[in-house]
Amino acid sequence: MGKNKTTREEIVAEYLTGNISYRALGEKYNIPHRSICDWVLEYQGRKPTHREKMKRKREKESGTKEVELTNDVKILQEASRKQQLHIKLLEEIIRLSEEQTGIDFKKSLAPSNHECRAKRKPQY
Repeated sequence: MGKNKTTREEIVAEYLTGNISYRALGEKYNIPHRSICDWVLEYQGRKPTHREKMKRKREKESGTKEVELTNDVKILQEASRKQQLHIKLLEEIIRLSEEQTGIDFKKSLAPSNHECRAKRKPQY
């Protein structure tokens, strides 16, 4: 059987049964070694997802490993992002209201110093 007729399964079997690297097989069959690695991982049921491939690529480019965040941290980050958007929305509503009415709501609705002192409990 010639090199051009060798199937993926045969190349994967050669890798799994022999003492040969992905690179050596790639050179032997003129196939990118990364493809052979993917075939082996797929055969073993460990083929990386697109997300894992992109993560590996970013790590390779940056030279640092990304820290996998726990699910709780991801939930908190999403909640924080939503709160920030909510605050921006409220600030924009206030700005538009002030623009339409000519009233500075932040100043007119803030308690004065006199009101703050009146609400304090006496200290004994």
